Amino acid sequence: VQLQACGGGLVEAGGSLRLSCSASRRTSSNNGMAWFRQTPGKEREFVAAVDWSGGRTSYSDAVKGRFTISRDRGAGTVYLQMNSLKPEDTAVYYCAVDRRAVYSGSVQAWGQGTEVTVSS
Repeated sequence: VQLQACGGGLVEAGGSLRLSCSASRRTSSNNGMAWFRQTPGKEREFVAAVDWSGGRTSYSDAVKGRFTISRDRGAGTVYLQMNSLKPEDTAVYYCAVDRRAVYSGSVQAWGQGTEVTVSS
């Protein structure tokens, strides 16, 4: 499974970014997908997840109400719309394919990461 994430960059606090992650349709269309993030010296943390259909989502408390995860099953792509960004959202963001149809936390494959920097 190969995942290609993009969309990161530098943005001012309060701004928005949209991350995209493309996976091979055959291997991801029936699996849950998720976004994680990691800062230096810290463990990778869960950000958001979506089930195989796109109908069920979950978010960490840190991003709930500001970030929206969605997917296009036909294109094999998952998105993370990030609004009202804060400096503490600065991190490398990783997409992941779950082993199950509903996100379970058991990651089958990781993307390479895309860096997000939010300036104050």
